[in-house]
Amino acid sequence: MTKVDGRTKKEAARQINQSLKRLGVDHIDFLQHHEIIRFDDADRIFSDDGAMEAFTEARQVGKIRFIGFTGHKDPHIHLHMLAKARQNGFRFDTVQMPLNVMDAHFRSFGAEVLPILVKENIGVPGMKSMGNGVILKSKLVTPIECLHYALSLPVSVVITGIDSMAILDQAFEAVRTFKPLTPDEMDSLLARTAEAAMTGEYELFKTTQHFDSTAKNPKWLGGETAWVEALAGGSGS
Repeated sequence: MTKVDGRTKKEAARQINQSLKRLGVDHIDFLQHHEIIRFDDADRIFSDDGAMEAFTEARQVGKIRFIGFTGHKDPHIHLHMLAKARQNGFRFDTVQMPLNVMDAHFRSFGAEVLPILVKENIGVPGMKSMGNGVILKSKLVTPIECLHYALSLPVSVVITGIDSMAILDQAFEAVRTFKPLTPDEMDSLLARTAEAAMTGEYELFKTTQHFDSTAKNPKWLGGETAWVEALAGGSGS
């Protein structure tokens, strides 16, 4: 699996080919539009000469098999991306999003997006189960509780960062001891985190640009001149 930032067909195609070259392969199973964090990301991707054209052409020639998107900012942006896909007769294979004990109370992907994905049988890679470690600073939950909560949701996989042997062992322990949380256990955990979660201070990926790599590197998105000119009818005015 890999993901690309390009919003135009030209830039997305360049990044796809660059990724395959770096990985040393001629095809991959799974490609995602990375960091859908603005409403206009969906508009650009599904426009004429937008990134979706590069994705679908890559699939047609066997470079990729499945197509998804990721994002961490706001569930309504995810819903807009899904709506744009429907308008264009496209169905995503997967949608990656934050799912954690704080998310349930603030701009909740779990409440607003997850049920739709389950209903439509779209795969769900869950991420940021500990909010890049920030959630742990609340002192309200342990890493294992965070992982067990995310694993108890209807997800396809829980993505957790591994940067040391200790963290790898922690992930193994979470799996070894995992039993789906009961409704009462889920309610108890969410009650414990409710007050702290209300302002989003432990989900900085939603409330700040600290985790927005494309905001810091807008050139990764590709130029939008052709898109803007197409919408303006090519008049330049």
